[in-house]
Amino acid sequence: MAAGRALFYYFGEAVGNGNSSSGSKPLLLWLNGGPGCSSLGYGAMEELGPFCVMSDGKTLYRNPYSWNHVANVLFLESPAGVGYSYSNTTADYSWSGDNKTAEDAYLFLANWMERFPEYKGRDFYIIGESYAGHYVPQLAHQILRHKPPSINLKGIMIGNALLDEWTDNKGMYDYYWTHALISDDTADAIPNNCNFTRPNDYSRSFTALANSSGNPCDEAIREADEELRHINIYNIYAPICHSHNLVSPPITSSIESLDPCTEHYVEAYLNNPDVQKALHANVTRLDHPWIACSDHLWPNWTDYDSTVLPIIRDLMKNNIRVWVYSGDIDGNVPVTSTRYSLKQLQLSVAEKWRPWFSSTKGTGEVGGYVVQDKGDLSFVTVREAGHEVPSYQPQRALVLVQHFLAGKTLPDCKNCGQD
Repeated sequence: MAAGRALFYYFGEAVGNGNSSSGSKPLLLWLNGGPGCSSLGYGAMEELGPFCVMSDGKTLYRNPYSWNHVANVLFLESPAGVGYSYSNTTADYSWSGDNKTAEDAYLFLANWMERFPEYKGRDFYIIGESYAGHYVPQLAHQILRHKPPSINLKGIMIGNALLDEWTDNKGMYDYYWTHALISDDTADAIPNNCNFTRPNDYSRSFTALANSSGNPCDEAIREADEELRHINIYNIYAPICHSHNLVSPPITSSIESLDPCTEHYVEAYLNNPDVQKALHANVTRLDHPWIACSDHLWPNWTDYDSTVLPIIRDLMKNNIRVWVYSGDIDGNVPVTSTRYSLKQLQLSVAEKWRPWFSSTKGTGEVGGYVVQDKGDLSFVTVREAGHEVPSYQPQRALVLVQHFLAGKTLPDCKNCGQD
């Protein structure tokens, strides 16, 4: 195009038994959040894609828990300006937002279906994490509005997702205190000085705090940030990366034991000109490299929904399956935030809270907990998982997505101890 936006995608065709696997399995779109973070760099290369990057930043190893074992997985770098996605109109970078992102993602999908008509009418699902708590339901809403016959939307699933600005924030600081990450004084000062109840009074989720002093809420938040600064807030019990250097020859890698420096290996790999050519991406420049998150987008984010709960309610009314999952050791969008937010929907319980199991064989390891509400909404926790659930608990994440796509309840261990 002479002028316009180009969104980069990476496609993991379904694998399995026989040549018909890709043709018989559903289509799944994965979105990372940010806003401004790469679905290729995180989702595909660190979480649920078929390959992960080794510590030399040059070689790959297979992910045995890749989600293309259960679906054809499409990773989209969105919006324009993220990763390899770009615009030929520089003015596009001066304004972004929820609505524009959803509209562009819908247009991408419609065009992609025309390019690959074998996926038209296939059972289609949208899944994502973090700020994709906005992207996923908003895109689903676009699909419902346009009603394209080629896109057979069946359900959405969002993880550690931003849902409602005020309850998300309240839940975040409650989580910090209950997990002994902030002091009693700080835990008391935040609710006493910050308003979590009225729109536009308090915005902590996406914007940096002002540098000015004197605001009691800002002071309390700054104190909390200081108390938290030495840990990995995306997994409060995980080690942090102490070196950005590549390691060659590469160390033995496993998706089951996430290397805290993985992001740096991925960045090196995706800035390799040979890799970029092989991926049919634009070759980047040294002064403008591929980066995992494009932080410049947020200051120009001209519109965002402070809550997506009304959209979720509307999706449910239209018989769209909705699952919300939460890694229970994420401090960025913690499980308490999600529980507070979902309570705003005031739904009746259909199947009460219970443990689910990552295997119905052997010991029946508890994978987390699940509750199902009327209207086909399920809330699932994933035990010992951080913000990027498939990175920290890949086997449990694969069980989760497999049952979501099949529309089946998660294993309840009735057959524990039986083969």
